[in-house]
Amino acid sequence: MKAVAVQTFGAPDGMAVVEVPAPAPGPGQVSIAVEAIGVGGVDAVIRRGTLGGLGFSSGIILGSEVAGTVTEVGPDVDRSWIGERVWAFTGTGGGYVEQAVAAVEHLERIPAELTNEAAVALGSSGSVAHFALQHAHFAPGESVLVRGAAGSIGLLAVQLAAEASAVAVTTSSPDRGRRLRDLGATHVLDRSGEGDGPATYDVILDVVAGPELPAFLPKLSPNGRLVLLGVVAGPPPDDFTEHLVRHFRRSLSVATFSLDTIPVSARRPVRRDQFAAAARGELDPVVHDVMPLDRAADAHQRMDAGEVFGRIVLTP
Repeated sequence: MKAVAVQTFGAPDGMAVVEVPAPAPGPGQVSIAVEAIGVGGVDAVIRRGTLGGLGFSSGIILGSEVAGTVTEVGPDVDRSWIGERVWAFTGTGGGYVEQAVAAVEHLERIPAELTNEAAVALGSSGSVAHFALQHAHFAPGESVLVRGAAGSIGLLAVQLAAEASAVAVTTSSPDRGRRLRDLGATHVLDRSGEGDGPATYDVILDVVAGPELPAFLPKLSPNGRLVLLGVVAGPPPDDFTEHLVRHFRRSLSVATFSLDTIPVSARRPVRRDQFAAAARGELDPVVHDVMPLDRAADAHQRMDAGEVFGRIVLTP
């Protein structure tokens, strides 16, 4: 089958279309004829080789979530799954393929009213946004800033937080600001955090990190919480701790958050509820574009250029 693998870490042109054997489902697994593949920020971070220490090697097939139809089940799996249209989490890789395998516990049936493309724009990102707000001890009425709001996690965090609070966002253009307001943002700031928003915030959700992260510490209220959801601009600077200590008397908290720390049993009902909400039109999983699998490198190029609002979806 066709797959896309990273042959050289770094720029998108280090990715290549390759032929690999189609995987067979093992115990507790199903095989899925893939119809949609979510292209996430973590894919780009892995491709660049900036997640040091996690054991990635050349030849890795990117992609952590797919949607499609179950075609085969492992020896101990209920055969009623065959023919079901599902969303699936494939782990830290294995999704940029024509046929994927996934554990049954990482499947979710897709409502008839929800497209496969919407499912992979929502599946992981919606759960990250939901549990990140919990991780930040967010309470209704608190002020929230979402840094990097135009990505799929940021867009869903805006929508979820806006149900209970005023939400500010950082973004790169007036057009994106208008679209974010349509999704619930009440204040639009530039990438540096300047604009018409409050002076400080109770919670900052940040998918960007990078060298500019220290500039956002003064934007936290006393007892404010900043939660890192990603490092799309690279890790914080080496002297980040020094910046944090300068605000010692304001009792700020900085944390990281990964969905890996949430039990699967807790993720599934949240994802099911979000799929149902999206099917009813109450939650908008924004799909920026749909592109063929063999153009995965082009999709990454567009992400690196900052062109994407929402999520790009690949189709085999």
